[in-house]
Amino acid sequence: MIPEFAIMGHPNEGKSSVLSTLAEDDSVRISDTPGETRECRTFPVVIDGREVLRFTDTPGFQNPARVLVELRRMVETESDPLAAFRTFAQEIPELHDDRELLTPVSAGAGIIYVVDGSRPVRRVDRTEMEILRLTGKPRMAIINCKDGITEYLEAWKLEFRKNFNSSRIFNAHRASWAERISLLEALKSIDQDWQPVLGEVVKAFRRDWAERNEQSATIIVELLSTCLRLEVRGELQKESRLDAIRETLLEKYGEKLTAEEHLAQSRLRALYKHNIFNYQLPPHSLLHSDILDERNWALLGLSKSQLLITGALGGAAAGLGLDVMTLGSSFGLFATVGGVLGGIGAIWGGESLAGQKKILGIPLPSLGGEQLQIGPAKEINMLFILLNRALLYYRHIINWAHGRRDYEKVQKDNTDENFTREWGKERMIVCRDYFAASGRSEQELKNAEEKLRKLLVKVLTEIGDQ
Repeated sequence: MIPEFAIMGHPNEGKSSVLSTLAEDDSVRISDTPGETRECRTFPVVIDGREVLRFTDTPGFQNPARVLVELRRMVETESDPLAAFRTFAQEIPELHDDRELLTPVSAGAGIIYVVDGSRPVRRVDRTEMEILRLTGKPRMAIINCKDGITEYLEAWKLEFRKNFNSSRIFNAHRASWAERISLLEALKSIDQDWQPVLGEVVKAFRRDWAERNEQSATIIVELLSTCLRLEVRGELQKESRLDAIRETLLEKYGEKLTAEEHLAQSRLRALYKHNIFNYQLPPHSLLHSDILDERNWALLGLSKSQLLITGALGGAAAGLGLDVMTLGSSFGLFATVGGVLGGIGAIWGGESLAGQKKILGIPLPSLGGEQLQIGPAKEINMLFILLNRALLYYRHIINWAHGRRDYEKVQKDNTDENFTREWGKERMIVCRDYFAASGRSEQELKNAEEKLRKLLVKVLTEIGDQ
């Protein structure tokens, strides 16, 4: 049996938003115009190619008082009052929506009743709840607190205790992954006969989420590996202005970093089923800034204690790893100075940002026929800038409820955070070894990437459980 739940309620109470969020389907039509949903539409939840759950969007109640009168009469006289009511209402146009919304319930679906908890309980709400009680079907009530108003919650809870097996507060516009799972867990309690099948559904959801975290970790590691190896070169002629060439190369380098980051973000969006709407990131987010912006280095980089752990890598002083190579011979200047600085120099490097006019205070030479190269990255802080930005985006994407449509509003959630700032020695060593492996054998690099990927799976799981 595939469990099915009909999402029911008064028009414009948030039914479609709840359905969209629970089903992870942003194709659900959501409108502020009451009564737009006229026909039932079912949204299957498919995991590993198998349908495990169905949610059905229904029209809102239109004539609850009349429906209640007829249903009470049929409960007294008919063995199947829902089927009898549907037959009765078939030839009455004004009862079309009321007949339609009871169709999935008549076929055996459970009920999720959605109300807007930001308003008081009305007589019509009590009428709707009595109709649903008379169906005898397993049912849960959801208080969709769209505006964060809580003064009416106790009144709603009191009414729900009279008519429903279970009730939950659930903001369909702000629900995180953890809150969605919690609601699915609560559905198991609405009917003892449904517990086994719904228990399997919840397990499938958890397995699916774990697999998506595995894939997310792989996407992030691939992003890091590509960006850290990235190189941009330009030729320096005698008549060239060094600062102009450097600025041009930095711009190209930043553009390539951004392109790779956007590609990874699009893969994450698809993985978490955000397929239709081109929503905006929070306006204040660091993700709007260029990767080479100084704010990233100040907020998302390593602490001094962490730099001491990782600084023994050598060559850590240059923020982007700028090398000057002559045609046919190498000065070796920057590699030498970087190696000398070692661990202590890493602290200097962490505080020195990408826009420095000099590398280690030494002006770049201006001899003709030389190659100016930016990358691959030699400062481990670059790893953490990229990683923290990826984790920021991951948190934003998993906590953007599919039923949310207020893209134009200023969002104060998902604030910027340095996820790695409190990491201890064990996690820092994994990152250090990964960064160091880029210059070693292919097998060593693969081993280091796998260790980092496993670490990221743990980190992503932690973020999702918050």
